[in-house]
Amino acid sequence: MTSHRRTILLAFGGAALALAGAGGVFVATRRPLAALKPWDDIQATTRDMRLDAFRHAILAPNPHNRQPWQIQLVGTDQAIITCDLDKRLPETDPFDRQITIGFGAFLELARIAAAERGLRLDTTLFPRGEPQPRLTADPIAHLRFVADATVQKDPLYAAIPIRRTVKVPFDVSRLPPQSSIQSLASSAVVGTTTRIDTDPSVVADLRDLTWRAWVIEAETGRTFKESIDLMRIGRSEIEANPDGVALGGAVIEALAMAGQITRAAIADPKSGAFKAGLDRYRPIMAGTPAYLTVVTPGNSRAEQIAAGRSYVRANLMAAANGLSLHPVSQALQEYPEMATEYMDVHRRLKVVTPNRLQMLARLGFGPAVDVSPRWPLEAKLKT
Repeated sequence: MTSHRRTILLAFGGAALALAGAGGVFVATRRPLAALKPWDDIQATTRDMRLDAFRHAILAPNPHNRQPWQIQLVGTDQAIITCDLDKRLPETDPFDRQITIGFGAFLELARIAAAERGLRLDTTLFPRGEPQPRLTADPIAHLRFVADATVQKDPLYAAIPIRRTVKVPFDVSRLPPQSSIQSLASSAVVGTTTRIDTDPSVVADLRDLTWRAWVIEAETGRTFKESIDLMRIGRSEIEANPDGVALGGAVIEALAMAGQITRAAIADPKSGAFKAGLDRYRPIMAGTPAYLTVVTPGNSRAEQIAAGRSYVRANLMAAANGLSLHPVSQALQEYPEMATEYMDVHRRLKVVTPNRLQMLARLGFGPAVDVSPRWPLEAKLKT
């Protein structure tokens, strides 16, 4: 292969890598239909309405799409939710804070779907106590589904099928309208604060900071390897393991077959694949007109769950308002190489201890993208 041809392929591969997880890479050919089927399955109904609620819950956003939830049905009206400890991210999430936030999103979608069916979801968080410093096999939550004629349906239910994480540049010429900003801010659950920043100076600072944090994660060997190990390259790998970082579509598979996209090449900072991916990701961070944050008064496990509830509600509200959301929380991660950016982002957003910035996300108008892969509900049920 000529050097010019190789350069073109690597640049094209970098573009595809930058779109990984955004869904756009699936739409032409080689679409992993089996891995995307859970999004269609929410239309099904069963006699056990707990399963209907959980079909919605498994679509929740979560770090690296690890889908760490395990569901044990108890009796006819209860369930115990635990964490699959093998799905944690010890390098980028050493205290399981982000994984816990993902469980908050899962529980909120379950609650919304249950209410749609006239059920109140009574939730006891961490019935055996909050695990520290990391999660354990003890329950995250004990749930009881209670028929309740007074339960109110949540209008955000309709947005569950259209919720996306959009990892592409947004239209920087368009700010979210004030009505949408107010809707997103008011969607927060009690005990959390959701805020949207559109001030040009704040946005400019955050663009720079989130890019620096992304580069730190990419250039720190062990943290980037965590992502590399979770890459699913091509339809066969995605359908065999529909979690992690999905790299799909005809272009990706052609480059992989040509040996231009390999895990080793992507992980090597000296390779063209690594540099092309880096070059292509920077415009994503730069293409941001606004940011959304979720803050809690402290950093307990219960507050992390609440942050996840608020984040997914904001994600649903954004979808309902035609807006796109993309978490860029690398600067919030708690490993040594990220310490400066961690302090900078809290300082820049005036979040003072013991308050904690739990989520940071890009907000704006983005293109329509495809859904992300999911394990079927049956794979998450424990006996």
